[in-house]
Amino acid sequence: MFKKLEFGWRWFATAFSFFAFGIGGIALGIVAFPILRCLPISTVRRTSYAKRIIHSIFNFYIKMMRYLGVLTYEVKHIERLKNAPLVLANHPSLIDVIFLIALIPNANCVVKGKLTRNIFTRGPIKMAGYIINDENEHVINNARNAITQQDALIVFPEGTRSIPNQPVELKRGASQIALRVPADITPVVIQSIPSTLTKQDRWYQIPSTRVHFTLEVKPVISIQPYLSNTRLPIAARRLSSDLATFFNEELKPNV
Repeated sequence: MFKKLEFGWRWFATAFSFFAFGIGGIALGIVAFPILRCLPISTVRRTSYAKRIIHSIFNFYIKMMRYLGVLTYEVKHIERLKNAPLVLANHPSLIDVIFLIALIPNANCVVKGKLTRNIFTRGPIKMAGYIINDENEHVINNARNAITQQDALIVFPEGTRSIPNQPVELKRGASQIALRVPADITPVVIQSIPSTLTKQDRWYQIPSTRVHFTLEVKPVISIQPYLSNTRLPIAARRLSSDLATFFNEELKPNV
């Protein structure tokens, strides 16, 4: 009986969390950000304020989910995120980006173009100046500009959510950004036990036990060895291959 009540509560709390996220995104787009847009400040300062507002809200949001019993989480070596120009993470869950933005006050990120057509996310994405992954040269230039402006750029090199219990496969976009900006890499290994909110899951398909997220910030990976006496396409292939090996080694118990 207790397990059924606990499961029912987590289902309700999960539904409430998704509802709160949606309402919050709409409220930011029609109330908070229009006020910010009216302030007599530069575009750079306006987007910086928007990023910090989103950071604060996401920080509250993950703590709310923990308080409601939806999930638990732990962060290891968070100090390594300070002044990190480029953060690369694996992507096991829909809410990975929420965790990372909640941990990084000056976070920028590369997002899918379809999110700009979503009523819940388009306002925050536009106001914060997040980079749209339109698969052209603008991504590299915008990434370079973001890092120059002291943003911490978050990229999921898989390009989409991981497939549970399968090896991580990376696209080369993240390596191209790292090499062409250039910027050293701060990797973050994210694990959720049990898996939840994968690409195959609907929000209401919650696991039988409460989910525990672990986010471990790993030491910086220097890109200098990949830039030495090597053509860029070859360097990007090498870096992508080494990053895939790195993440798969770190996730080996779950692969």
